[in-house]
Amino acid sequence: MRVLNEFSWKVAGEAGHGILNAGLMFARTCMRGGLNVFATAEYPSLIRGGHNHLDVRASERKIHGHTKHVSLLVALNMDSVVKHSHKILQGGGIIYDGNELKLAEGSYPGIRLYPVPLLDIANRCGGMIMRNTVAMGATIALADFDLELFNGVIRDNFGKKKGEDVAEKNIIAAKEGYDYVKKNFPDDFRFVLRAVENSKRIFISGNEAIAAGAVKAGCKFFAAYPMTPASSILHAMAAQERNYNIVVKHTEDEIAAINMTVGAAFAGARAMTATSGGGFALMVEGFGLAAQAEVPLVVVEAQRPGPATGMATHSGQGDLRFVLHASTDEFPRVVIAPGDMEQCYYNTIEAFNLAEKYQIPVVVLTDKYLGESFISAEKFSNDAVIDRGLLLSDEELQQTEEFRRFKVTESGVSPRSIPGQKGGEHTASSYEHDEHGFEREEEENRIAMHDKRFRKFENLKKEIKNPPIIGNGYSDITIVSWGSTKGPILDAIRMLEQDNIFASFLQVVYMSPFPSEQVEQALRLSRRTLIIENNKTSQLGSLIKEHTGLETQHKLLKYDGRPFSPEQIYEAVKKIFEDDEKKTVHVKSASDNYGKR
Repeated sequence: MRVLNEFSWKVAGEAGHGILNAGLMFARTCMRGGLNVFATAEYPSLIRGGHNHLDVRASERKIHGHTKHVSLLVALNMDSVVKHSHKILQGGGIIYDGNELKLAEGSYPGIRLYPVPLLDIANRCGGMIMRNTVAMGATIALADFDLELFNGVIRDNFGKKKGEDVAEKNIIAAKEGYDYVKKNFPDDFRFVLRAVENSKRIFISGNEAIAAGAVKAGCKFFAAYPMTPASSILHAMAAQERNYNIVVKHTEDEIAAINMTVGAAFAGARAMTATSGGGFALMVEGFGLAAQAEVPLVVVEAQRPGPATGMATHSGQGDLRFVLHASTDEFPRVVIAPGDMEQCYYNTIEAFNLAEKYQIPVVVLTDKYLGESFISAEKFSNDAVIDRGLLLSDEELQQTEEFRRFKVTESGVSPRSIPGQKGGEHTASSYEHDEHGFEREEEENRIAMHDKRFRKFENLKKEIKNPPIIGNGYSDITIVSWGSTKGPILDAIRMLEQDNIFASFLQVVYMSPFPSEQVEQALRLSRRTLIIENNKTSQLGSLIKEHTGLETQHKLLKYDGRPFSPEQIYEAVKKIFEDDEKKTVHVKSASDNYGKR
C-alpha cells in the first residue's frame, strides 16, 4: 500500500556541498503544496569536510518535530549510506550517484535503490553545485509530486542573482533529474506526496522567531559575538537593522556584547544580546551589573553540549542550573524556556516587557534544536503590548519633588529615568548603593536594598502564568519537560493514543520564578509521571524537588548532543506500562501461591 502525505526525506553528504540550502528548498516546496513541514540539520563544526545531513518531514496533519525514520535518503557519498541506511522504512529508497557509488541490491533488503547520474547531469546543466537540485528533481519524481512547485521555490531562491541565469539553470537541472527517474524507474514508490488546500503559513526557525519577537517588542539595540547556535539571531537582526532603525553591533567578544547591551538599556533603548553557554560564561559579570544597577536586560542563551567548547554544533539542555545561578551572590532574574517557534516569538516580547516593568535581567533559554530547526507555522499576531514600567517622562520628573532612582518601594520597583532627562540625574554603578545610587556599605542599607530587589519576585509570581497542561482531562501518565523536547513529546502523545495510552504534558516554561503550585498539583494528581530532559542529571527534576519536595517516578534522559525523536519517547512510555504490567502479574502470582499454601 502507498503512504500518502507522510514523508520523511534526508539529504546527507560532506559539509560544504550546500546540503542545508537544498533541504530548506525541498521543505518550502512541500509547504507550497499545503503540507505541514519540519526541517532540522546536523553538521560538524567545520567549514568543509565532515558529515552533514538534513531531515525534512512533511505531513498533511500537524507535526511538531522530526522522526527517526526515513522514507527517502539522498546519499551524496558512501558515508551517508553507511550512517543512515538502517533508518529507512520498508519500501523506502536511496537516491545516489550510480557512477560514483556501487550499491548491491541484496545488501539493503526492503529498500529500493535509485542510481541517478547526479554529477553528470549537474555538470551538463551548470556545474557540480547543482547536484543537489538534480537530486531534488529526482525526489519529486519518485514522490509523484508537482515539479512546478519546486520551480517556484528555485525562482524565489535564485531570481535575485542578476546577470546570471542561475534560476533557469537550476530549473533545467531539476527537470533533468525528474525526467531521468520517470524514464528509468517504475512509478510505484511507496511514499507519495499530493498538494492539499491549506492556510497560508510562515516557514521559520526558532532563532528567527526570537528575532521577530525582539523587533516587534521594539528592540532598538542588539549586540552579539557569533557563537553557534545563537549566531543566526545576529544574522536575522542585522537583516532588519535598516528596516526598523535598530543598532546592531557585531562585537569583538561576548564581554563587549553584554557591556554594550547594558549601556544601551541604561540609556533607555530596549536592548538584547544573544550567545551560547560558553559566551554567557564570559557575560556573567555584566549580567550581575545589570542586576545591581537594576537595568532592564534581555539575554538569549542558546544551549549546546559542554563543558568548554564541548560539541559546538549540537544540542543539549545542560545550562539550566547555570543561568539560574549565574554571577555572584543572589538576585532575582526571570528565566523563560520556550518550547516551540510560537513561544519563541511571544515569550521574547514578554521578556522585554518583564525586563522593563521589573527592571530586572531576563534570560530566554533555548537550544540548537529549537533555534536552528524550521517549521511551517501560523502567522504570528501583529499585536504587541509594550509595557515600559516606571520609566518616567520629562513631565513626571518635573513633578517629582526628590527623584530617587533606587527608592525603596513596597513593590521593589523604583522610578526610572534615562540620561539627559532634567531632574532624573543619578549614579548607577556595580557597587551596593543607597536610594540615590551613592555607594553605601552599612548593614541597614544593604538589607534594605537586597530586600527591595527581591520584593519584585512577589508580583512577578502573580503575573506569570505557566501554560496549562496539555491533555484531554484524563491521562494514564503525565510527561513533564521543558524547552525543545515539547515537539517530540506532542508527536509521541499522538502515537500513544493509537495504542490507547493517554498522556498529558506539563511543560515548564518559567524556570524563575518557578510555578511551584501548578507543578506540585499536577504531580500529585498524576497516576504516573515521567520527566524528559536533554541532560544527564535531570536539572528540571532537581528544580522541581527543590521547590515542591516531589520527584517524578520515571526519568528519560539523553545527553548525546542529539534531540529526542517521538519514537524514543513512545518506546520509553510503552516500556513503563509493560514493566507495570509485569509487576502486576508477578504480585498476582505470588498471592495465588500464598493462598494455595
